[in-house]
Amino acid sequence: MKRFMMAAALLCAMESIAQKKDIKQDSVPAAQKADTARVVVVKPYDKLINAKVNTRKGLFTVHRTEDSYYLEIPDSLLGREILLVSRLAKSPINGLGGARGESYFAGDEIDERVIEFEKGPSNKIFLRSISYTVRSTDSSENGMYRSVLNSSVQPILAAFPVKAYNEKNPATVIDITETVNSDNSIFSIVGRAKLQFKVSALQRDRSYIQSIKTFSQNVEIKSVKTYLSAADPTGNPLTFELNNSLVLLPKVPMKPRYADARVGFFGTGYVDFDTDPQGVTNTTMITRWRLEPRPEDREKYLRGELVEPQKPIVIYIDPSTPRKWVPYLMQGVNDWQTAFEKAGFKNAIMAKEAPRDDSTWSLEDATHSAIVYKPSEIPNASGPHVHDPRSGEILETHINWYHNVMSLVHNWYMIQAGAIDPKAGKMEFDDQLMGQLIRFVSSHEVGHTLGLMHNFGSSSTVPVDSLRNKKWVEAHGHTPSIMDYARFNYVAQPEDNITESGIFPRIGDYDTWAIEWGYKMFPDFNNLKEEKTFFNKWVIDSLSGNHRLWYGPQVVFGSIDPRSQNEDLGDDAVKAGTYGIMNLKRILPKLPEWTRTPNEGYENLGTMYSALISQLGNYTRHVVTIVGGMYINAKTVEEKGDPYIPVPKTRQKQAVAFLNEQVFQTPQWLFNKEIASKRSVAGDVTRLGVSVLMSLLSSADRIQRNNRTFGEADNYSLPEFFNDVKKGVWNELTTGAAINAYRRDLQTTYLNYFLEMIKMPADKPVGILQVEQVALARQHLAALQKEIKAALVLEKDVVSKAHLQFSSERIEEALRAKK
Repeated sequence: MKRFMMAAALLCAMESIAQKKDIKQDSVPAAQKADTARVVVVKPYDKLINAKVNTRKGLFTVHRTEDSYYLEIPDSLLGREILLVSRLAKSPINGLGGARGESYFAGDEIDERVIEFEKGPSNKIFLRSISYTVRSTDSSENGMYRSVLNSSVQPILAAFPVKAYNEKNPATVIDITETVNSDNSIFSIVGRAKLQFKVSALQRDRSYIQSIKTFSQNVEIKSVKTYLSAADPTGNPLTFELNNSLVLLPKVPMKPRYADARVGFFGTGYVDFDTDPQGVTNTTMITRWRLEPRPEDREKYLRGELVEPQKPIVIYIDPSTPRKWVPYLMQGVNDWQTAFEKAGFKNAIMAKEAPRDDSTWSLEDATHSAIVYKPSEIPNASGPHVHDPRSGEILETHINWYHNVMSLVHNWYMIQAGAIDPKAGKMEFDDQLMGQLIRFVSSHEVGHTLGLMHNFGSSSTVPVDSLRNKKWVEAHGHTPSIMDYARFNYVAQPEDNITESGIFPRIGDYDTWAIEWGYKMFPDFNNLKEEKTFFNKWVIDSLSGNHRLWYGPQVVFGSIDPRSQNEDLGDDAVKAGTYGIMNLKRILPKLPEWTRTPNEGYENLGTMYSALISQLGNYTRHVVTIVGGMYINAKTVEEKGDPYIPVPKTRQKQAVAFLNEQVFQTPQWLFNKEIASKRSVAGDVTRLGVSVLMSLLSSADRIQRNNRTFGEADNYSLPEFFNDVKKGVWNELTTGAAINAYRRDLQTTYLNYFLEMIKMPADKPVGILQVEQVALARQHLAALQKEIKAALVLEKDVVSKAHLQFSSERIEEALRAKK
């Protein structure tokens, strides 16, 4: 969404903007002016714009003749920044894809950039692309402004011959027809969408401008374009309906709020050449809507009284949304009103149904925010937004609501809440239950459109025992943030009698505080240092007074902080996972009944069994992250405590013990005979066990890092870790029990891991840490082989004996191999 080229200068002060324009005009060579003058014919205004022309006035006046569209650009708007947002108004069938994030549907954004129109030499208007990733506003003798400007020439995307000048109301008329109708980087399929659709040549005879509409702050260009494409398996061309919105950016950018790693907001950044006198600063501004009190209410606001903003945030509901879900989507938006009251604004955000009989209203209009309902198989929803790159001001949002998101929340709820909510035990939920599920997803996505990132650490601030406390959890919710991926309260047990208010996510303490931090207005600070000092103290005081406000950054894969994970609950993953598994054991035998559908086969049973295995995988993943984990806390030097703390050794050993018990010992309860007779289950269970084991063994790198960083005395050592895992995976070596197929697969996986580890590549350098791991792994394998040989003497089961014999031979061969 942030497709801005590197190297450009932002000029915040209007004097600097004027200076920028003067420099660009003076840079045109005289020879070029003379050359272009010979090819441009300018007609008198009255000759071009006559009674036969259809004219509409707005941001730009739009004139239409039988063959052409003309834009009349007022002189006052030359050099003004304009946000160009390109969307698909209509898309080829099913977006030509199915994978998440790879398909495009009606309403999807395909490009976004800032442009400006400027006068060029000899009756030309240039359209220039503007970027803001490098900035300097210091135009003093020693300032960097001119140097940055000279190294940041903005590309000219198009040139338009002037067709006429309006002398009465100073403006320039250009013909935009050819540019809109052609295949270019401005008004066509561009970027990733072009790759996805595999488009090639534009078919001009099947492409045309459908309409150009002008409004007070924007111009909407709608065109139909047909391309040859290799994406359609039938060989047919692809036809798109495109909508390009030209939205005038504010003349004076909104005052930015600078990002803080302790509060999770999306941001837009730039390299600042002014702040650091001896270097450069990478500066990030958060993205947020411009909420300001009316001038007459400003003093009331500053006294702490609730006031309505000059311009509230309005999010429309797509008219194509099924009517029964509209109230729940709207409620998901309106739920944020109380959060904004903490920032001093009432009625700051609201949902409205889109007008159905207003020809001037369009879903693709970039000045309208909406939840867009998409006929897609993708089980997802997303909440992007469009913002002003100069300040971070959010201008609009088009929330993507894919129809199949309902299957996603259905499966989550059945598997996570089926043991405690009787309504969860069927394949088609009641409308009221599904409506509440839609409401929670709506609130989550709206949170993103308000600028909030995921807070994957929020749920870790809640004690696991509190999740089973009916009074507490129904009052406070099972996570302080709806921006967490906490989903539903899978810790609660049936005897706890917890209702929906203690099961569902809701807007919580963190969300309300983050909105206050991002949106509350303050009197102007004297300088940036004073502003940073104020906000730093505010964050420190807030976090020290309420640990529920802690922010854990979004890390979907590869998190090393066990508190910042998706799909988890509570402050103890071992304890939470134990309760979760107890509920899964209750749910599993009921799946055949819950998923039974008349006149259908067993596809639903297979889907829900896979969902249950996936949920168990989440519990194990949360625990694996504890091993070799590190607590990471963003801090400034004024705060107490260290930003990096290794997870205590005792917790890591508890994590390994949990995995040994719950996963590496054969989980017989998963091999349900009734389900197995209708769907193969062995592969699912084995894949889970192997995946968990490989993930756990890969913790060796993290354990080694912690030992090197924090010392070996009090930390989990690699030899101890290897031995703890071995006790779980190879315990038949001491018990003499027969080794079943599941366990043999785990032991083979274990052996493969260590045999691969001890290989020393001859063709590339080997690091010191790798050499140490190899040495310890060889030592571990030698000890394991001795145990296997001892067990072979007593083993009576034929298959088990063959397995152990072969394992011993593999180890011996590997240890004998040339180093």
